[in-house]
Amino acid sequence: MNDPIARLILQKDDKEYIGHLFGAPVSSSGEVVFNTSMTGYTESLTDPSYKGQLLVYTYPIIGNYGIPNIGKNISDFSESENIHINGLIISDYSHHPYHWNMRYSLSYWLKKNGVPGIYGIDTRALTKKIREEGTMLGKIIINHDIPFYDPNQENLASKVCINEKTIYGHGKYKVLLVDLGVKNNILRCLLNRNCQIIRVPWSSDFSKEDDYDGILLSNGPGNPKTYHKVIKHVEYALKDNRPIFGICLGNQLIGLAAGVNTFKLKYGHRGYNQPVLLEGTSKAYITSQNHGYVLDVQILPPNWKILFQNINDGSCEGLIHENKPFFSVQFHPEASGGPIDTEFLFDWFIECMHSSNKLYR
Repeated sequence: MNDPIARLILQKDDKEYIGHLFGAPVSSSGEVVFNTSMTGYTESLTDPSYKGQLLVYTYPIIGNYGIPNIGKNISDFSESENIHINGLIISDYSHHPYHWNMRYSLSYWLKKNGVPGIYGIDTRALTKKIREEGTMLGKIIINHDIPFYDPNQENLASKVCINEKTIYGHGKYKVLLVDLGVKNNILRCLLNRNCQIIRVPWSSDFSKEDDYDGILLSNGPGNPKTYHKVIKHVEYALKDNRPIFGICLGNQLIGLAAGVNTFKLKYGHRGYNQPVLLEGTSKAYITSQNHGYVLDVQILPPNWKILFQNINDGSCEGLIHENKPFFSVQFHPEASGGPIDTEFLFDWFIECMHSSNKLYR
């Protein structure tokens, strides 16, 4: 083993975790979080919701099937064009990956994108520490020390969303997609359902847009309370009757606009195995999740109800309005990677737009 020594340092811990470098030979810092998925690292690393984070994989062997060709086409395997994590922390790196569709090794891809990785870490012990003490800041040190960095203190959407309005498809239903760091598979799911997507940057005053059938508020990174401008625009949209569908960060922004508070979970939900229950039924679904914040639903505003609940910890996994076609979920119905149990929620959204067109337009 000839890979250089790398060190992981946690803000809440005097202990140094010693491992070996793969990827880019640069020091990096961010929020240390863990993901319980066994596969799908290509999709996770290109998920904009991971912006500013040092990602720990609990599954011990990472990189064994390499990286497929990553391009700009939304039909590709990636969830965006870039890697968004600040660093990768794993137990064992596969130095000799193989897959029929592999183009790069994981190490080469990280290096190409300027992202460091550290392997040889006891990720089981590290994950137990995060579960006990909560998510914490950390840094991967390669050749020189750097300060800790807290991504939750800034608005991260400007670093991961598009800069100008972009239109996809020519479908029957016009969806105004507010890009806060949208995953490509959300676009794919809408295009496969006869939609035209009008994708606008997070900073756009979408209250001035009128030629659409429904709004989709996308996933994205960071603390939802930093998005003051978007929350104001959502408040305006909630006065209308056209359908609104929120995913992940979009769920939190709908809640804040409706008058619900948010709080940060101890260590978040990140992985492809989070069980949720559809309220008022015995129907449970396995979902893909990536978030650190949730809605505080101890007191709900009038006409709003909980839509889904997390079976593990009882946290709110979505809201629905009793009278208007507004609903949101904390998980990823588009998955990629992960189970597709809840992709039917896109069909709900289509049906809302179809019915709304008859009623209101």
